[in-house]
Order: sequence, then structure tokens, then C-alpha cells
Amino acid sequence: MRRGPPDDMSDRQDDLLTSRQSKLDRLRERHIDPYPPRYHRTCDAAAAIAAFEAAERQSQGGDDGGEAADGVRPQLEHGEQPETDISNLSLAGRIVSMRVMGRAAFLDLQDASGTVQALLRQNNLGEGFDLVKDLDLGDHLGVAGAMIRTRTGQVTIDAHSLTVTCKGMRPLPEKYHGLRDVEMRYRQRYLDMIANPEVMPVFVQRSRIVSSIRNFLNNRGFLEVDTPVLVPVAGGAHARPFLTHHNALDEELYLRIATELYLKRLIIGGFDKVYELGRVFRNEGIDQDHNPEFTLLESYEAYADYNDVMEMVESMVSGIALDVLGTTRVPHGEDIIDFAPPWSRVQLRDELLKHSGIDIDNYPDDASLSAQAREMGLEVAPLESRGRLIDKLLSTFVEPHLVQPTFLMDYPEVMSPLAKAKPGAPGYVERFEAFAAGMEIANSYTELNDPAVQRARFEAQEEVRARYEDEEVDRTDEDFLLAMEYGMPPTGGLGMGIDRLVMLLTSQPSIRDVVLFPQMRRLP
Repeated sequence: MRRGPPDDMSDRQDDLLTSRQSKLDRLRERHIDPYPPRYHRTCDAAAAIAAFEAAERQSQGGDDGGEAADGVRPQLEHGEQPETDISNLSLAGRIVSMRVMGRAAFLDLQDASGTVQALLRQNNLGEGFDLVKDLDLGDHLGVAGAMIRTRTGQVTIDAHSLTVTCKGMRPLPEKYHGLRDVEMRYRQRYLDMIANPEVMPVFVQRSRIVSSIRNFLNNRGFLEVDTPVLVPVAGGAHARPFLTHHNALDEELYLRIATELYLKRLIIGGFDKVYELGRVFRNEGIDQDHNPEFTLLESYEAYADYNDVMEMVESMVSGIALDVLGTTRVPHGEDIIDFAPPWSRVQLRDELLKHSGIDIDNYPDDASLSAQAREMGLEVAPLESRGRLIDKLLSTFVEPHLVQPTFLMDYPEVMSPLAKAKPGAPGYVERFEAFAAGMEIANSYTELNDPAVQRARFEAQEEVRARYEDEEVDRTDEDFLLAMEYGMPPTGGLGMGIDRLVMLLTSQPSIRDVVLFPQMRRLP
């Protein structure tokens, strides 16, 4: 009886694994170590190609038609040599393509810098050419030889020796279709990078973006610091924390949800400008904009306010774009986002009125705003605070319109217990959130520094927690309140989600595309 496709696929996989095991055994029988402890490269693939092309530019030319059939080597003027000696290079990489043609074979070797072609010929390698029959796609190979350009124009290393540096025991995804299963791409990021050449450059750009942030802040006189990841009070944000237990102390601790309260302690202690780039953890849902662990930048500057921070943010982001991408204009979906300053500055209350018709000052309590939100079709729980309702209204009616970089300014106090009151605007605080492509990328306050008012705000938040059990609010941190009583100067603070910024600057639709190993449900 003919077996169905699933069995056929399983049998083929088993056959491929058996074939690779047989090749591994043959290598060992020939006293070839398929997993040697080291292999010394002269340079990477990109540098080898660049050196050859530099040698070509230095060459006086010549009649290519008189060269050997296998390719041409540049002849250098007056005996000059390129910076890298192209006549004797050692390169290494993963075999991603292989074409065997009798006594010759062409292989594409891929390393982190790119891909280079290798020419293997029996008359160069002698008995070493027999190694070809025991090679597979995915194996790592070292080759030594001279760089040439073949008659088809391909820069190639003409190998005179081969070294297996690692035998791959599982087949790679099929070349022409790549790895397209989204969940498998995230679970097996290593395969994603091997099979989809567009993936690795995103993470190279991410690294450059983070470096550019550090350079910007360091040049402005900020000091990078580290604060605790395990904390007794998960404060500084509205988020549900992860809980853990410290055995030696016999205490319950939390993974931090923000770095804010510890960085402010450093301002109290005497530092003028501090920042931290690190992971924070929030026990929340997973979607295209959220991952339970993410990278957060927080900075605090004494004698600054949220206006100063706005200037810093637009200068920093536009500078990063120029530094990393060479432009402030970045495609994202169907839009071109221009990060060049100045960014738009709009009032939260005005934008809500403009896009929803609601003047939140006309709904000063939970009940009246809840009734109006229901009337407008929002899904409202029986018990939701005014702050949470305003947040829902913003996400529904305002945020989708904030496509170009925009500072949404001056939030209700009930949403911002750590921010300083705005003079002349009762019930509002000096806070902004920065948006682009309809997504929040930064949050900033003129920081509250009155310890009595801060305590009252914490107590109000605890009342909200008691009344609305499902809501996450800021938690009272007595040690932080104690520190505040020693005096904190006027301060401007910033929180910026690095993952979302990378999404925007690399034109990626999901946070999972810019996090190397996003959180996934464990497979059974």
C-alpha cells in the first residue's frame, strides 16, 4: 500500500540523517576529525573579495583572453601588493550551495560577512578532492588558496587545501523556499538566519542603533549605570510583575518592570545625568508591539524638565537615523516616517476632543467617563478607573493618527503618579509620550520631587488597586520615599522602548522580528 505524504516526509528526513551519519563515519575512518578544535582564517569572505577587487583596481589590466580557463588573477603594478595577500588566503564558512561537475566543484561558503565562492579541483587537491563526496549543505569548511575571478565574473577562492571544521548532522531548509513558517523562524532563530539572508542585517542594525544611543548620551555627559533586576517592590510603571523566590534570603522578589526608582535614587545621591540600557520584565500579553521581556532605555537629568527631554529625544532619534541609516526618512509600511526635528507637539486633551469628540474635563469621574465610553462602542469592564478609560480612548481614537513623530503632551494626573503637576492646569502633569507610526516609543516626565505629594499619589494608586482588582498601578516604595526626603533636584526623566525604535528604523512589522529570541509558548 502506498504511504501518505506525512510518512514520505518522515522517511525522507530519516534517510537524510542516515546519509549524514554515514558520511561522518567515513570521515572518521579516514582519520579526519569532523569537529576540530580550531581553524585559523586569514580574513572573512567580504574582506577577501574586497582585497581581490582592490588588487584589480591596482592592476595595469592585460589581456584576459590569454589567461587560464579557470579564471584570472590581477597582476599588480610595479610589484605592489594589496593590503591582504590574495595569493594565499584561508577562508571558512558554512556550505550553502554546492555544484559538483566531475573533477571540479563550486561551493558557496557563507560567514557573517557574506558569501564567497570556492573552486575545488582534483588537479589542485589530489586525493583531498575525495572529501567532496562526504560534504553536505550546512557543513562548515575551511579552504586555503588564491583569489581569482572566473570567466563568468565571479570572485572565487581557488582552493589548494580543504579542512572540515564542523559536520552538520541535520539538513538545512530547502534553499529556494527558505524558512517561511513564522513560528519556527522565531523558535529556531539560528535556522531563520541561515535560511533567510534578510534577517541577520536587522540585528546588525539593532546593535548599531544601541551603540549610537550610548554614544549620543555619553557625549552629552550622561553616565551609564546598572541597577538591580531583582527588586523587593516592582515600581516605576503600571505593569504586572514576575515573582520569584530568593532561597538564601527567604524573600519574595520581583523581576523589575522599570529602572526608574533606582535611577532617581542616584540623582538624589548626587549624579547629574545617568542612564541605563537593560532588560525589564512585564507579565503581560504578547502581540506585535509587546514581548514580556524587552530592552528599555531610561535616563534622568538634574535641572532639566520635559521640554528639555523633548529636544533630546528628537535630536537623539534623528541622529541615530542619520548615523545608522544615512537618512532621517524611513519607510514603514505604506508611510515614510521623517524623524528630522522639530517633531509635532500636541495636547492630549485637544487630540482626544479632535478625534473622538470627548472633552475629558467634562467627565471628571469614573462613572461619567465609563458611561460615555460605552456609548461610543468601547468595551468597558464593570469597574474601570478614569485613568484606564482615558488610555483606552487614546489607543482607539488618537494613536492611529500619530503617524509622523509626535509628542503627545500633558497627561491627566490620574495616569501619571510620578510626574510633576503642570502649573496653571489643575489635574494635569508635565508628561509626554512620543509616537511614530501610531506606536508609542518614549515616555517622559518632569519628575515629581515633593516627597509628601509623592506619598499621597502612591496612596491614591493603592486605593485604585483595592477598588479595581484587575488594574495595574504604581506600587508604594517606602525606601524610595525615604530617599526623596533627602531632596531630589528638579529632574527630567525619559523611558524609551528600544525594540520598538528598532522596529521603526528597520521597517519591521513585529517586535518579534527585532528580538533575537522572543518569548514563545513551550512545545509539548
